[in-house]
Amino acid sequence: MSLFGDILAHRELLQNLVARDIKSRYKGSALGFLWSVLNPLFMAVIYIFFLRLLAGRGVPSEDVIIGVFAWQFTAQCVTGGMNCITGNANLVKKVFFPRVLLPLSVVAANLVNFLLTLAVQLVLVALLLGARGAHLSAWSAALPAIIAYHVLFNLSLALLVAAANVYFRDTQHLVGLLMSAWFFVSPVMYNLSFVEKFAGPALTPAYLLNPAALIITAYRAAQVPGALLPWSGAALVAWLWPAALLVLAWRLFQRAQRDFADWL
Repeated sequence: MSLFGDILAHRELLQNLVARDIKSRYKGSALGFLWSVLNPLFMAVIYIFFLRLLAGRGVPSEDVIIGVFAWQFTAQCVTGGMNCITGNANLVKKVFFPRVLLPLSVVAANLVNFLLTLAVQLVLVALLLGARGAHLSAWSAALPAIIAYHVLFNLSLALLVAAANVYFRDTQHLVGLLMSAWFFVSPVMYNLSFVEKFAGPALTPAYLLNPAALIITAYRAAQVPGALLPWSGAALVAWLWPAALLVLAWRLFQRAQRDFADWL
């Protein structure tokens, strides 16, 4: 059965898994959803402070806020996806259902969380822009398309790490290291003009092959007036190869899930 077929045929189960994930995230917490806003906001404030110390005022505060909130969505999907199969061993071994619903529910639950934080982010960015006499870009209407692409990219990553962690338990440690490195080579706490300034025209095309760079830059281009989205050959490749990654991740997950119960 196809991915969309699995979703339609088991949509009630998927809804229950998403609801369970959201409820468990805030269970027993006094601030609840506010932690989803406070965590990336505190990160953004810290990065803004240190960037001002290291690089002066070259990176606007709104760029850092947009980058951190977008990165958190990906990081949470990867972290949650990595444990979605191993953390539900009893369910996987005792109940028959499409295993893809587990990483899908993780991404869907984080999407709900991201949409809520995005509403707060838009207010913050609008206030920061308004303080300089500017306003949100008209391209903000393109945010749903960017979010949809971001979701598919995160789903491909969640599928890969979910399957890998069943067979190789060192995956969580390796992924932790890779995510840390990926964070610094992605324009999370700096923007693309910062990269072009220090990397130069020779290395910028190679940098743009990073899909996270394009996704984060797209969020900025959709919200901040004057922020441009590159459309070079390297950028086009970066937009296309995550689609191929999703197909590959889906096929690998379908093949790997046959033996999940034996390995758990």
